[in-house]
Amino acid sequence: MADVDATRGTAPAPPDALRAAGSAGGPGAFDDHHPPSGELVSDCVHCGFCLTTCPTYVLWGEEMDSPRGRIHLIAQGLEGEPLTESMVTHFDRCLGCMSCVTACPSGVRYDRLIEDTRAQVERRHPRTARERALRAAIFAVFPYPRRLRLVRGPLWAYQKSGLQKLISRSGLLERLAPTLATLDSLAPRLRGVPRPPRRVAARGTRRAVVGMLTGCVQSAFFPEVNSATVRILAAEGCDVLIPAGQGCCGALSVHNGRRAEAERFARRLIDTFERTGMDYFVVNAAGCGSSLKEYGELLADDPAYAARAAAFAAKVRDLAELLDELGPVAERHPLPITVAYHDACHLGHAQGIRTQPRALLRGIPGLELREIAEAEICCGSAGVWNVLNPEPAAELGDRKAAAVLDTGAAVLVTANPGCLMQVAAAVRRRGGEIALAHTAQVLDASIRNLGAATLTGR
Repeated sequence: MADVDATRGTAPAPPDALRAAGSAGGPGAFDDHHPPSGELVSDCVHCGFCLTTCPTYVLWGEEMDSPRGRIHLIAQGLEGEPLTESMVTHFDRCLGCMSCVTACPSGVRYDRLIEDTRAQVERRHPRTARERALRAAIFAVFPYPRRLRLVRGPLWAYQKSGLQKLISRSGLLERLAPTLATLDSLAPRLRGVPRPPRRVAARGTRRAVVGMLTGCVQSAFFPEVNSATVRILAAEGCDVLIPAGQGCCGALSVHNGRRAEAERFARRLIDTFERTGMDYFVVNAAGCGSSLKEYGELLADDPAYAARAAAFAAKVRDLAELLDELGPVAERHPLPITVAYHDACHLGHAQGIRTQPRALLRGIPGLELREIAEAEICCGSAGVWNVLNPEPAAELGDRKAAAVLDTGAAVLVTANPGCLMQVAAAVRRRGGEIALAHTAQVLDASIRNLGAATLTGR
């Protein structure tokens, strides 16, 4: 298999040849069911602007672990190369953070390319028994809110007993089972928070009716974020609808090549919400919002759902995005505190939402917002990437934690549960100290006049 020159890159194959290969599926690595697009591959001119923002290239400096290197591998697959173990390794190493999409001057849709490629890998590449078992375990639990909530009881007992601290100090788990050690380090401190009611009325004049995704990890491990989200929306004049049994949005599945599974989750969510009469569908988890906005593409081949999915996706808004659109009506009370804002990759890169959360934070009297160095580099969470790749994920987490602590801020604010867990674990490894909060919690503290101690615990 040909290599790409690590300095100059390799010129892409002729666009017409790649278009033909991509539309036909090609005789090599990919079949005819949604192969990566040869036309999108030909958009890449191998300029290298993506290199310095790609976390795996930053870690290892390997061309094939950069976006343009992976695009070169996709082109080889379209031209007839088989789906080799080496090829799959480089595809698996991609975090899907989409920083390359932001950096690319040619507008290459790397997001579509890697998503279609991963679906091909999951269908066509025989994984080892260990890999199959780990992935089966992850996807038997993580996309199911009820199953995740069952984990809360044993996890709470494990934390309260002191056993977690004892095992952590021993270092035994890291040596014997790195994946379990990663899960152990990521587990947040659990809080008992009542589930929000199915409908919450707007305070004052109603400005919108919104459906709300409660999520999987968010509802099980960060229920306080959902509660804060509901209170903010109501305070800003929104009726909030939270139907029972809404389930997973499919983000984890689609980002890991499990397309059929993601489609099933998407259909169920559409069925649950489309008759509610909502004006908007609000999401407070960046990865979920990114996938929800692409439902039209995900279900484009389904005649029963294609139009419905596109209509649903058009209503999806991140919490910060909607609040910025509506404009504030609830009074903001002072929060004399310094915060560092971390752009979750699927909010900043995939959805292009950067100014809105910063504007909301700056609108709080007394709050000082500080920026983080290397903001474009992923923290290493990336859905379940940190579980599948614990060692490089820890390197990226440590890099992000160092940049966060260098700000000297009292609170790190972000908009994704995975980022909150990943950075918290990395800060603990470094012996640092910083409070962590979702954007919703900061706004809620200001609107309810709770004071800075609510966020810092001091």
